[in-house]
Amino acid sequence: MTKPCTKTSGEAVDRNILLFKAPGSKVSFMDELVDVGWTPCVIEDPLEAGELARSRGISVGLILFDSRCGLSQWERIEDLLAGTGLKWVALVPDQCGEDAECWPLIENCFFDYHRLPIDFQRLSVILGHADGMARLRQRVSSQCCLNPSNKLMIGSSAVMRRVSRKLSRIARVDTPVLITGETGTGKELAARAIHDNSKRADGPFETVNCGALPPNLIQSELFGHEKGSFTGAYGRRIGRFEAADGGTIFLDEIGDLSPELQVILLRILEQDRLRRVGGTKDILLDVRVVVATHVDLERAVREGRFRQDLYYRLNVLWVYLPALRERENDVEDLAQYFLRESGERHKRGGLRFTQQARMAMRHHDWPGNVRELLNDVERAVVMSENNLITPADLELERRKSSRSPSSLEAVRNKAEKRAVISALYRTGHNITQAAQELGVSRVTIYRLIEKHEIDPKGFS
Repeated sequence: MTKPCTKTSGEAVDRNILLFKAPGSKVSFMDELVDVGWTPCVIEDPLEAGELARSRGISVGLILFDSRCGLSQWERIEDLLAGTGLKWVALVPDQCGEDAECWPLIENCFFDYHRLPIDFQRLSVILGHADGMARLRQRVSSQCCLNPSNKLMIGSSAVMRRVSRKLSRIARVDTPVLITGETGTGKELAARAIHDNSKRADGPFETVNCGALPPNLIQSELFGHEKGSFTGAYGRRIGRFEAADGGTIFLDEIGDLSPELQVILLRILEQDRLRRVGGTKDILLDVRVVVATHVDLERAVREGRFRQDLYYRLNVLWVYLPALRERENDVEDLAQYFLRESGERHKRGGLRFTQQARMAMRHHDWPGNVRELLNDVERAVVMSENNLITPADLELERRKSSRSPSSLEAVRNKAEKRAVISALYRTGHNITQAAQELGVSRVTIYRLIEKHEIDPKGFS
């Protein structure tokens, strides 16, 4: 159970820290921490950490290692470290320091450590350093956030703030990315945002819809061909992968790739080289691969329609883009942006939505997601006869919302959320055991946690 932070005057209010201890153990040094300028919020449940840290602006945490050093302690500490972005400092008893698990964990996951008994002046310096580094990281992260002009990033909903932070982190590395979500949620925009904010931003960005290319042409389109390699190959052709050399290639609807092309793609990812159709020499490549799909690739793997080794090779970094109905508070912000952008493009300034139009947009379920909203606003700008955009201009009056508290979708979402929460509770918040109990993968559990905003563990 969380103990409220001590309310003090002056600087201490801004120097709150989390203090995690084993259930039932006692903390005898609360007053001493306050005396050196730190106000501890004591928790025993790892699930409380993320929400408490965010709500109180905490960036540093202390973990009081239990001298018993059992397996349950390591699991709880690992859950805590995985669930927050804090800088952690370990308080280590001598008995615990002899455990083989202790030092590798501290070296890899902690900012610093301090052996008991505590030297409070020294500990205060360590905490101050950790707090300064955490705030520096936050400042750098805010400066490295995605381009705010990107349509996908518009809105203030919590789920989209998490998506934006995740895309910012992904953009800094050079690893394959899998983007999932319904049609129209902006998967190509997310891929473009990753590219534009990466070190490859000055390189090419190639987009391929794997489901839109004829099966007899897709291999040549992706990997190129040599002259005479098949009927109609009158000259050498550079494929889309070669065209993306030094940049990024975005493969949409990756689940539609044939088994033969899946093998070739796996080879490219593993060896960074390809061979044109009809060619005899390998060509070195420097391409980042970002893929997207609206289908369940895990099910496709189970059904033998998608290679398991390719799935794991692509799913190094994963992003789930929420449907527009899952980010209701963003609908008006997006609509206003599209209205302003479209009005400027069509030279129609001064347009605005009526209150009825705003109400209609809030209550529409947007099955086509952001793409549907964009198209509706664009059509309204072109077709409206005055400066007030009405529900009729948006054509929302003839498309009644199917959303209701008792809809099949709402019932399914509630059941999903309840099942995940119950499984996590029964397994002591162990992701692996919860996944086994529900008969799904760990990735699916993380996706459902993010989809249903199951917090305070803070998966983001």
